[in-house]
Amino acid sequence: MRVTVALIFIFLTASVAITQDRPTTSAQPNTVFVGADGKFEANPDTALMQFNISAQEATSREAYDQASKFAEQVRQILRTNGIEPKSAEIGYFSLQPVYDYKTAKRKLIAYRVNANVSLKLKDFSKIAPIVQQLADTDVSENQSLNYTLEDMDAAKAKAVEDAYYRARESATALARSSGRTLGELSYASVDTFENVRVAPIAGAMMKMNVGTAPAPTEEFTPQSVSVTAHVNALFALK
Repeated sequence: MRVTVALIFIFLTASVAITQDRPTTSAQPNTVFVGADGKFEANPDTALMQFNISAQEATSREAYDQASKFAEQVRQILRTNGIEPKSAEIGYFSLQPVYDYKTAKRKLIAYRVNANVSLKLKDFSKIAPIVQQLADTDVSENQSLNYTLEDMDAAKAKAVEDAYYRARESATALARSSGRTLGELSYASVDTFENVRVAPIAGAMMKMNVGTAPAPTEEFTPQSVSVTAHVNALFALK
């Protein structure tokens, strides 16, 4: 853990060097300024699956009807795996013309429908079957899988507690070694950072044979979610 310590006595003013983009404080008599990093790790409790439903046909009506058919297939896959279709969320829906730009005058050749779907899962055992069935039906594109914590704020709070504990311990040690006593906290700033781990999944055009090979995620453990925090704190010296 990085620990930066600056001790300021009544007759000595020292400038404090801290990392770029972190707040600065004016030097004050009889204070000690410390900065420390903290960390909290936890197993993810939520899997976020995202994929697109896409269809391209000669007319807008045909593209819309084909996308509706694909959406119904997705709903059926969810029902088969014991998931209510309404638990899936639509991020966006678009219907756009497709042009051929090979000639000087563009030519309308088709219409394309795109819809983004997000699905949160608490039961990780359902991930592989859903991915397999989506790939087999060719209804989805650009699949991704992200493991996260539902209550991220609680994880951030624990990381902040760890950072503050380290900062106070450093300040206490420095005050004690100089024959002083650590006083009350007079200033603090906090920065938190969380890791985002997204695992791409095979696209709709790639087929998987369940009978001959295990799922790509079989027997693997989802990577833990890590949250870090940096605390800057200013304490009075007695």
